[in-house]
Amino acid sequence: MSLEDHKLKVFCTVAETKSFSKTSEIVHLTQPAVSLQIQALEEYYETKLFDRTSNTITLSPAGEVLYKYAKYILALYSAAEKEIGKITGHTKGNVVVGASTTIGNFILPSVILDFKKQYTKIKINVHIENTKKIMDLLNTGAIEFGLVEGEMSKYKVTLEPIIEDELFVIVPPIHPWAKKKIISISELTKEPFIFREEGSGTRQITEKFFSSRGLKIRDLNISLTLGSTESIKEAIENGLGVSILSKWVVRKEVKCGNLVTVGIKEGRITRNFYLVMNKNAIISHSVTEFLSFIKSYSYDRLFKD
Repeated sequence: MSLEDHKLKVFCTVAETKSFSKTSEIVHLTQPAVSLQIQALEEYYETKLFDRTSNTITLSPAGEVLYKYAKYILALYSAAEKEIGKITGHTKGNVVVGASTTIGNFILPSVILDFKKQYTKIKINVHIENTKKIMDLLNTGAIEFGLVEGEMSKYKVTLEPIIEDELFVIVPPIHPWAKKKIISISELTKEPFIFREEGSGTRQITEKFFSSRGLKIRDLNISLTLGSTESIKEAIENGLGVSILSKWVVRKEVKCGNLVTVGIKEGRITRNFYLVMNKNAIISHSVTEFLSFIKSYSYDRLFKD
């Protein structure tokens, strides 16, 4: 991308985030450098592109026109890059993705490793946060797409399910339940229970499942609330309680015999992991290739490795 194209990208980012500071984070420039890019465009067109007040930044009439054409120009460059990449077989670029905790820590590393074997020149940058924070990053344009779990209905984004998941009760091998295939919800209320923090997709679906079966959170004997699945697993291994976690989170520990999965008599806890993107997002050829790889990946093979 040429310097002039980069100015257009900076301009579009300011228009979409309505913030010079947020734009500086997204495009990896200092805030003064972002201002200089916009100033250069305004000097070239001899008109103001933004109307600035103390609290807001909005596009001027000339800015509205430039924004429309800038998005079109950037889309054309992306299309050209894609077509040339097909001919030459050389695909390069950067991909900035956000992933919620379960996907980012326990699924995505293996996927990226396999992707890099085919596309050595594409750089992948991953932000790992809980689902709520990933959606915030997507809304500000800090990431190009997200891979998340949890309730998505309140967000105005495009959603596509890509991975199936199931959650189980997790216990240490010395626990009496380790010899059982299933336990009842009523039995869960009698054991110290370890929960994830608010905003976690795992916590959302667990609460939803309990509620649908007439169990309130206050009915549980919550002994700990922890901010990471790693800390929960360690607490379970040390006999501090039981929890409900994704099969992806514990696949290595179960294989090694350090943890045991137990089903729930009242029903299975299942969900999808989603690919989320902003509507009408313009994506580069490198992002397109990574998205295609993610969608066609055979995830079940990770349990066999």
